[in-house]
Amino acid sequence: MSSSEEEEIARDYICFGNPDATIVVVDATCLERNLNLVFQIMEITDNVIVCVNLLDEAKKKHIKIDLNLLSDMLGVPVVGTIARKKSSLNNLLDVTFKVCQKKICPKPKKINYNSVIEDCITKLEIKLKELYDFPSNLYRWISLKLLENEADVISSIEKHLDVNFSENIEPEKILENLQNILNNSNITRTNFRDNITSSIMKQAENVCKKVCKFEDKSYSHRDKKIDKILTSKTFGIPIMILFLGIIFWITIVGANYPSQLLFSFFGYIQENLIDFANFINCPTWLSDMLILGVYRTLTWIISVMLPPMAIFFPLFTILEDLGYLPRIAFNMDGFFKKCCCSGKQMITMCMGFGCNAAGVVGCRIINSPREKLIAILTNSFVPCNGRFPFLITIATIFIAGSVQGFSGSIISTIAVLLVILLGILITLLISKILSKTLLKGMPSSFVLELPPYRKPQFGKILVRSIFDRTLFVLGRAISVAAPAGLVIWIFANVGINGESLLNIIANFLNPFASLMGLDGYILTAFIFGIPANEIVLPIILMCYLGNGTLVNLDDTFAIGNILVQNGWTILTAINVMIFTCLHFPCTTTLLTIKKETGSLKWTVISFLIPTVCGIVLCMFTTLIYNIFKFF
Repeated sequence: MSSSEEEEIARDYICFGNPDATIVVVDATCLERNLNLVFQIMEITDNVIVCVNLLDEAKKKHIKIDLNLLSDMLGVPVVGTIARKKSSLNNLLDVTFKVCQKKICPKPKKINYNSVIEDCITKLEIKLKELYDFPSNLYRWISLKLLENEADVISSIEKHLDVNFSENIEPEKILENLQNILNNSNITRTNFRDNITSSIMKQAENVCKKVCKFEDKSYSHRDKKIDKILTSKTFGIPIMILFLGIIFWITIVGANYPSQLLFSFFGYIQENLIDFANFINCPTWLSDMLILGVYRTLTWIISVMLPPMAIFFPLFTILEDLGYLPRIAFNMDGFFKKCCCSGKQMITMCMGFGCNAAGVVGCRIINSPREKLIAILTNSFVPCNGRFPFLITIATIFIAGSVQGFSGSIISTIAVLLVILLGILITLLISKILSKTLLKGMPSSFVLELPPYRKPQFGKILVRSIFDRTLFVLGRAISVAAPAGLVIWIFANVGINGESLLNIIANFLNPFASLMGLDGYILTAFIFGIPANEIVLPIILMCYLGNGTLVNLDDTFAIGNILVQNGWTILTAINVMIFTCLHFPCTTTLLTIKKETGSLKWTVISFLIPTVCGIVLCMFTTLIYNIFKFF
């Protein structure tokens, strides 16, 4: 009974992909609920192996499961595992091999539904065997789905088995007769699935009563005590904000040193590349374009992106491994429900803090296509790690002011956190607007399982966060950074009547930028920074200093002097921080949105929504500032 895209893919493969075996992994701590899936899959295929995982957690909760009795009651092999221990998987591998080799032949004991439903299934099954040549294990399941009249499943059956039920009048006739029989027993098409589900759950309950023993029913485990605090209405949200603040602060402080090392390393290589270009008599324009344009942009992005991601993603993955992320979704579910969205959107937003492209991909966990699309369109409202350095620099110069050291980093973190909270509020607002306009609909219900708290596996965390996330995202950024570096160099060094194209564009944009409390150079930098947000500040400095290449200044005080000398005020800083949080996604994210939605239309809308929000909000703050200034 699939309710999401990935469940449909799994269902279709199990039904029509002819797998040698299907291993169904169930949670030993909530076996009754998980048997729902087991019984559904046993309707589709006989070659089922049930893997009862988390036996260690069940032991902590004083739950004992008779695996042999469970196997007898289900009619399929049952293997107990503790997935964290590789040794416990050997038995599963052995049983799987024997099932694939037909040395073990599972004989699943099917669910007995309501007698009227069973009678209708049998009659339809006989008729289908007369008319069609289907795999023998599918006749009963197809009969069940035809009676249920689920359009998506029937369409999938017709596609994979190359049939068209509507072309043959006989199935239509018998279905109509069977439907009348069901209606006479008060089983309609609207409550048919409810009858099926209740039968499955009743059977799961009966099985669990016999195979599960709860030795200590009054046992109050640690998880419930922790959840009373972490998911409470009073402390849940503040603790979430505190955790995010700590992660950002560690990322901010910790990323500085490796970034400086990378800048020094790449700077050393750049000097050698220039010497080599001179040695081979390479034309100056060509060496400058490749080294000071492409190479410098590329290495700048690596130096700025890699350290924060290498810190943020492991910290984020630790929270994931601990089991805290589902608690965040639980805490925010009420807010998103009011916006007609899913609480899972909060998890994808958290992923967006590391990289918006990763957050967009993470939206696959949302079952409803409508809610998934809303999450994709609003994911860029939370700043990714490519925007953090810029936000931190501005906060340090104009908000933390002259405060240095630990206190300065705390003030900067608070300022950045406020901008992030603004992004979350705008996300909720825009989600509500989209739910009432372009993407109308009511919030779907979902079962949110709060997993047990576990000790993180740091080895796997490093592998997963560095290779699966950090290097994957960095690779995408690098692929667009190289051509961007070339374009930026050309616009900064090619001009008309002695004025660079960059200056011409900035002067053209200046009147509009002034309405936003910015200037033309800032707006130009954001436009040219679309390949990667990390290069926005270097482009601004390059424009102010009149250089033809990106500028790298490690000294925050020196950067502050340049910005103030070029007319920056506290209003400029506030608007820049707002627009940094609320503007079009980077190229990597836009390409990911195009891939995930398969639509140019939604990609364009995802570009326009945050940009319009940023422009409007900046204009509003400028208007308010000028009104107060006038008085």
